[in-house]
Amino acid sequence: MVGAETLLLFALAAVAVVVAVRWFAGRTGLPAAAILPVLGIVYGLLPAPDITLEPEILLTFVLPPLLYSTALDASLMAIRRNVRIVVSLSVILVLITALAIGAGFHHLVAGASLAAGIAVGAAVAPPDPVAALAVGRRVGLPQRLVTIIQGEGLLNDATALTILSFASAAILGDKFSATAAVVRFVVAAVGGAAVGAVVAVGVGMLRPLNRDPLTANAISLATPFAAYLLGEHLHVSGVLAVVVAGLVVGHHAPRAASGASRLQTSAVWRLVDFLLEGFVFLYIGQQLPDVLQGLRRYETSTIVTAVLVSVGSVLLIRPVWLLLTQSLPRSLHSRLGTGQHAGKLTGREVTALSWAGTRGVISLAAVFTLPIITPDRDLLLFCTLTVVLVTLVGQGLTFGPLVRRLGLRADAVDEARLRNEARSASVRAALERLDDLAVVIGEKPGRRSAEDAAAEMEAIQVMRGLLNQRLARYQGRIDLLQNAESPEMPVSPRYEAALRVRRAAMDAQREELLRWRDAGTLPDEGLRVLERELDHEERLLPERPSR
Repeated sequence: MVGAETLLLFALAAVAVVVAVRWFAGRTGLPAAAILPVLGIVYGLLPAPDITLEPEILLTFVLPPLLYSTALDASLMAIRRNVRIVVSLSVILVLITALAIGAGFHHLVAGASLAAGIAVGAAVAPPDPVAALAVGRRVGLPQRLVTIIQGEGLLNDATALTILSFASAAILGDKFSATAAVVRFVVAAVGGAAVGAVVAVGVGMLRPLNRDPLTANAISLATPFAAYLLGEHLHVSGVLAVVVAGLVVGHHAPRAASGASRLQTSAVWRLVDFLLEGFVFLYIGQQLPDVLQGLRRYETSTIVTAVLVSVGSVLLIRPVWLLLTQSLPRSLHSRLGTGQHAGKLTGREVTALSWAGTRGVISLAAVFTLPIITPDRDLLLFCTLTVVLVTLVGQGLTFGPLVRRLGLRADAVDEARLRNEARSASVRAALERLDDLAVVIGEKPGRRSAEDAAAEMEAIQVMRGLLNQRLARYQGRIDLLQNAESPEMPVSPRYEAALRVRRAAMDAQREELLRWRDAGTLPDEGLRVLERELDHEERLLPERPSR
């Protein structure tokens, strides 16, 4: 039993390692998700206390917030446009992978049962998109592929955990019925989606409370656990309930929360993701030495065969399935959706998606839920951990170079043009609203005094001038982007000069405020209020001037 002081020291050390790895990953371009498990293995080999968590802890306290945060950032409309390929990967491919590994264990691994093989197959079948998305976004992976990877990672866990529950029941001697399994799967999926929708509606009913940033944070942090627990209590998919709740809440967030609440909630979830993901990947690597101890009673040939079946199936079935589904007639692919995301994937896109199957926390947590009496449990644990490490380290480290070699890049110029067109449209809407207000004030002054009406008209004129300046700036940016002759983001000397001047002015303002505080003229409370004003203004500036 690990003491509280030891646990605290481990947590502090883990935070230090996660921070250091993030810094290192930012300097080298290597994915942190691939580096952390390696460091976890190193820690596990040291004569230091190991941390062991019950699988229920990972499934209940770690998985829901990670899934919910990902769902909040996902696009419900984009997933709907690509729903068929997302379902193909997150449901059918997971089922095929689990059954293939189960058959391989049954026929090739000495003494292994079909149920045990399907169990480990279900555990390793669902990809965890954290590493692939982190790398993909950094190298400019096209948005359609990001959406597919994201949607697959959100929905495949429910499929895998349902299959695993059937396999665990068979291991314990329960009679298996294909019809009952299909019915149970449908009930779990539909019920989980319904629970998630109900929770999202409940969160929507709390809309007045979401105007307060602290209250909004509390509600947001509680939502994934409420959805998961309610789903599990009703014996449906708690994982799917979390995902649906996150997708619906994220879709309605622009209308349901204040700007301050959205800014603070987004920052909180980024911190939660950063810490939880870092700890989980360290924990994955740390389990390897303990798992190795349980393999002493197996023949080397048995271990090698089991690992080859597991790793080989995971690496080979995915590209084969993608190639098969994309070889269907073009008329069928036209029904995948509408708009710019519809149609067949190109060969380069299939290659990238084939290598985006990194496994993670759900695989580790799932396999550890197998009953202790499961035959060959230690072998199943080792196979799962090997698949996780091979995909996290192998695919995670090579996914970025592969995407670059394939030449798959989002059209940054086109995306920037679209954003500026949207900005221009919003400014025009604001100008039209000001015109309407001016007409109302002029024709129906109501209870306004002449002085109040004049003040409002003056304010409208000032705001109209500011908006027209902004509209001219956006239009100039659109013209520059439309005339760009290369895929590289065009540079506007005037735009970048304006950004440098704005940053220099902000720095001077902060320095002056600190001088007032240090001189005792401005209290710290006042300093924090004024600093927040500058922080919000600075947040509006792009990280890179060329954006």
